[in-house]
Amino acid sequence: MKRERPGVKNENRHKFYYSSIDTSPFTLHHMLIQIHPDNPQPRLIKQVVECLKDGGVIVYPTDTIYGLGCDILQHKAVERICKIKNIDPAKAQLSFICSDLSHLSDYTKGIDTPLYRILKRDLPGPFTFILPASKQVPKILQTKKSTVGLRIPDNATCHAILHELGNPILSASLPGELTEEYTDPEIIYEKFENLVDIVIDGGTGGMIPSTVIDCTGSEWSVIRQGLGKWEE
Repeated sequence: MKRERPGVKNENRHKFYYSSIDTSPFTLHHMLIQIHPDNPQPRLIKQVVECLKDGGVIVYPTDTIYGLGCDILQHKAVERICKIKNIDPAKAQLSFICSDLSHLSDYTKGIDTPLYRILKRDLPGPFTFILPASKQVPKILQTKKSTVGLRIPDNATCHAILHELGNPILSASLPGELTEEYTDPEIIYEKFENLVDIVIDGGTGGMIPSTVIDCTGSEWSVIRQGLGKWEE
């Protein structure tokens, strides 16, 4: 696919769309937006955030792989992502990203000093920490054990979106097996343009997801080894 000027691609393709997933209509923007990975353009970040506030679903870069995201307070958008992934929200064990440790602490409870030191050491970074959920976590994102996965990616685009939005963003992997195609935002756009509102082109993505660490028990344990190298 021929690469166009930095910024918005197909910006005139707004249309009213009836999803094959949901019987209710919603607006899909159908955009591939090229955002500078080190210096995200404020105008484009605002455009993404407006989409999220409207209940939109995006594909966005992180410090690991490209992922599906939405504003965690937009219940219908969370359900859309679950349907795209063909998973039951009640069993999905979904995670979301926060802007910093202060932001993260709003959505969990019982962070003692040893755990705080671990979080401060490893975040921002390629880790997802499973923690006890606070009452601020929407019910749809809590597991039956009232836990939640939380991330702070080391990625400028993520931080810019979170700062402008003011809420965490859902962090879900793209459906299916992780392949090399999922590192190319233009191929991702071709595959998902009819299912999501915006695909952010932040350059070539990775193929290794975050390392997942369960911190809900008396002993912390790695339940998925990913990009992050963790030492207790």
